[in-house]
Amino acid sequence: MRGKIGESDLNITLGVEEEFFLVDPDTRDLESDPNPGIFEACERNRGPHTVAHEVLRTQIETSTRVCGSVTEACEAVRETRRLVIEAAREHGVAVLAASTHPFAEWKSQLITPRERYQRFVVTFQESVRQLLIGGMHIHAGFGGPDSRIRVMTAMRPYLPLLHALSTSSPFHGGRETGFKSNRLNILGVLPRTSLPGPLSSRAEYERLLATYQRMRFIQSGSELWWDIRPSQNFPTVEIRICDVCPRLDDVASIVALYASLVRRLLRLDSAGLLPPDPPTEVIAENRWLAQRYGVLAFFGDMNSAEGRVDIEDYAARLVEELAEDARELGCERELRHLLTIVREGSGADRQLDLYRLRRLEGDTQQEALQAVVDLVIAETREGVVADGYRPPN
Repeated sequence: MRGKIGESDLNITLGVEEEFFLVDPDTRDLESDPNPGIFEACERNRGPHTVAHEVLRTQIETSTRVCGSVTEACEAVRETRRLVIEAAREHGVAVLAASTHPFAEWKSQLITPRERYQRFVVTFQESVRQLLIGGMHIHAGFGGPDSRIRVMTAMRPYLPLLHALSTSSPFHGGRETGFKSNRLNILGVLPRTSLPGPLSSRAEYERLLATYQRMRFIQSGSELWWDIRPSQNFPTVEIRICDVCPRLDDVASIVALYASLVRRLLRLDSAGLLPPDPPTEVIAENRWLAQRYGVLAFFGDMNSAEGRVDIEDYAARLVEELAEDARELGCERELRHLLTIVREGSGADRQLDLYRLRRLEGDTQQEALQAVVDLVIAETREGVVADGYRPPN
């Protein structure tokens, strides 16, 4: 027993980072060298948010202000999306919120001329040049240094579900990959990605970090690209496993799920009742199943006599378990939306459904892929700007 926890100890702050692609609305291909004016306009109008270059010039990353609720975080995401969409539109460019572009070639892309990225290219070579992917990262600020580490470890079994709900990268280089999230396949060639091992205290994490630094593997904790990690610069725990969601409602649902899980695990930690860690190997297997099948996955279940659980049953059970925490956080509607994602599909499912339909209707492969780009651009704008996206004739 760690002692009674007060309501103020359950306060959670949130922030969301998203990485977008900039697209030529005529060809639907990526803008390999976009007009710098797009970034300049974002910088002028960003307000309390942050906008930054990414490894590839065709990408733009947004980070919301620090938010005090799920509702506030979702409104902040709307603001950052609108910021980028309007800046891009001023320069004749569209914005795509998905973790891969359906047919763009990585060999045609240019590296952003920043010292950090140039150093990565020198070290990792083709691995970095092929990183034509984007992710969504969610920060949660709560508790003290040790409780954040314990909650981070206890969050690991839920990462496959969080990922499955977000999947949006079924294509790569104009091909169906067979994965709902090919992004993780591409990212996985880098070291220090995937799951962290179980950690029990901030001191244990600091010792591991110091070992990496002593061996000159990394310069700082920002180069630990785990699925979930302590932030290098903020008192937060950051989940990094998620794909970028085209739809704002899906972003809101995943933020609500993460925040509700944090609150529940923080309560359990204060009472000394955190559940035992399942084997990392089992979590990793479920992670692969989420990556492969998305919301059609059957996860391994340590508590089931059958050994597996349908993701819909698992998600429904979790929504009920988190009902009290979601109510206290004011995000019950957003949390329950995850059941809609499971029933109706994630961004990856909608992309695949449209592509296959257009092929059946007689489109060429390229025409069908261009239709997928139009779909994702329209969904990126949905609920963000007043006018819908109208693709060229």
